[in-house]
Amino acid sequence: MKSNRKEVAHLMRRAAFGATAEELDELTATFSYDEIVDFLVKPEHYPDIDQSYIDRYYFGETSQRNTPFIAAWVYRMLNGQRPLQEKMTLFLHHIFPVGWGKGMNFLTTNKNVATYRRIAMTDFKNILLELSKDPAMLYWLDNNENHKGEINENYGRELLELFSMGVGNYTEDDIKNASRAFTGWTFNQPISLYPWGYYPAKFEFHPADHDNDKKVFLGREGNFNGEDIIEIIVEQEATARFVSRHLCNFFVEDEPQVPAWNIEPPRDPTLVDQLSKVFMETSGDMPAVLQELFKSDGFKNSINLPKVKSPTELIVGVLKQVGTYSQMKPGLEQIINTLSVMGQELLNPPTVEGWHTGSEWIDSGTLSERINLA
Repeated sequence: MKSNRKEVAHLMRRAAFGATAEELDELTATFSYDEIVDFLVKPEHYPDIDQSYIDRYYFGETSQRNTPFIAAWVYRMLNGQRPLQEKMTLFLHHIFPVGWGKGMNFLTTNKNVATYRRIAMTDFKNILLELSKDPAMLYWLDNNENHKGEINENYGRELLELFSMGVGNYTEDDIKNASRAFTGWTFNQPISLYPWGYYPAKFEFHPADHDNDKKVFLGREGNFNGEDIIEIIVEQEATARFVSRHLCNFFVEDEPQVPAWNIEPPRDPTLVDQLSKVFMETSGDMPAVLQELFKSDGFKNSINLPKVKSPTELIVGVLKQVGTYSQMKPGLEQIINTLSVMGQELLNPPTVEGWHTGSEWIDSGTLSERINLA
């Protein structure tokens, strides 16, 4: 069954990083639109890119510098057979940003991206659980300093404010009790950088440092630990709506910045309702929510709606079209350096809020860089 070329091109720009004319010819001649969506949301049906091949040229996840690792990641975006999984990895890095600059441990930060790739197409409870155990995130938001009797609220606050529910859907007491539930969640201290080089940290739970007393969270009472808190969060309709709006902002149409979401309604309330319903019915199963998103009229009609590409999406999309790096060759690392000039240095977000999107990607300087790249 043939599909509409314009619709498929739109789908591949948003759900992947674009498609060449030859790829569009093959897709539209062979599959229906719905079949293409079904393929995209099931990355496990396609072989992963050979990591050892990438490591040979860019060191990959073992890189002890940022630029080669980001080049390896961009190569994956360009040439992997699991494009939506890679797009969702970028999505998770965008909404759960971690920066290498605070800890200066490249391998731990690199493994954070690998974790996002592994969990991107699972369910939201698993995503939050793995996020909460990730050493790069634990250090980025100070949960290694969250102790029994001396809580640090940084991670508990951002978990609720930026990562799951959004402002207005919890209280200060909820933050405190969530933070208490994550006491004892920390990581081992990697061995010294000198003379052996970087070693990644690993998650550890210290029972003696965990607050085992009763906690009250979102109206429920019990001896909750971090996993219990996450389970309660995922059951909330506020979480379903917050995540759905993030997906709409990333894949459909530019929304206001996240801090305004409690006072600014979504651009497409009907689509947010539609995605939230699937989220609640499936306990946050991301493939199911994404399948609903890409098959929706709201998404199909967004071809004419304003959506400014992030620098990463722009660079990968341009390289995809021209085919310059469909095979390994020198020069990709130099192109990667333009990412930071355009305002998005991967692995180094400006704040825990991540990057502001939409028209805020564009000013006179970044616009000229975009034109020069193209």
